[in-house]
Amino acid sequence: MGLLNVTGIVVKIDLLILIGFSVLSWTIIMFKFFQIYKANADSERFMDFFWKSKRFDAIASQVDRFNSSPLTMLFNEGYGELGKFMEGRGKADTSILSTDLGGIENVSRALRRATNSEITRLEKYTTFLATTGSTSPFIGLFGTVWGIMTAFEGIGKTGSASLAVVAPGIAEALIATAIGLVAAIPAVMAYNHFQHKIRVLIKDMDSFSTEFLNIVQRNVAGK
Repeated sequence: MGLLNVTGIVVKIDLLILIGFSVLSWTIIMFKFFQIYKANADSERFMDFFWKSKRFDAIASQVDRFNSSPLTMLFNEGYGELGKFMEGRGKADTSILSTDLGGIENVSRALRRATNSEITRLEKYTTFLATTGSTSPFIGLFGTVWGIMTAFEGIGKTGSASLAVVAPGIAEALIATAIGLVAAIPAVMAYNHFQHKIRVLIKDMDSFSTEFLNIVQRNVAGK
C-alpha cells in the first residue's frame, strides 16, 4: 500500500481499479488453467478408452471416469439420442427411409448442441481476460495523464520546476503506467494461450462427432 500513499485520490481510484482487474484476472487464469489442463488430459484418456472399447454401452458405464473432458458430454448426448432412435426404430417400420435419416440427424443435432454447450463452458470468463488486456493500458494511461497534470499544476503554483515539485506527479504517472501494464500483459498472454487450447479442444470435438456419426451410420446401415 506504500504506492497509494504517494498518489492523489484520482490516481488512487485508478490504481485500485487496475489492482482489482489484476486480482480477478489471476483468479480466472488459475481456474481456467486447471480446467483446460484437466479437459485435455481427460480427453486423451477418454479417446484411448473409446477406441479400445467395443460397445457403446460399455463406454457409457465408464464415462464418468473422464468427466472433465468435453468429449464425454458429446458421447452422453449422442448416446442418449441414439438410444431413443433405436428404441423408436424397433417399433417403427424400418423400411421407411425417412425415419432412419431423421434419427441420424437427431443424433447429429444432439452432438452439435453438446459441442456448442461445451465451447460456451470452456470460453466462460475468458472474455474478462480480453477486456482486462485491452482496457488496462488505457486506464493506466488515464492515471499517467493525471499524474503529469499534477506535475504541471505544481509547477504553475510554485513557479519552480525543481524535482521536489514535479516528483509527486511524475511518480503518479509512472506508477499508473506500470500497474496498467502489470494488469494487461498477463491477461493478454493467458487469453491467447487459452484460446489456442480451446481451439484444439474444438477440433477434437468436431473429429469425435464425425467418428461417432460414422460408427452409428455403419451400424444402423448394417441392421
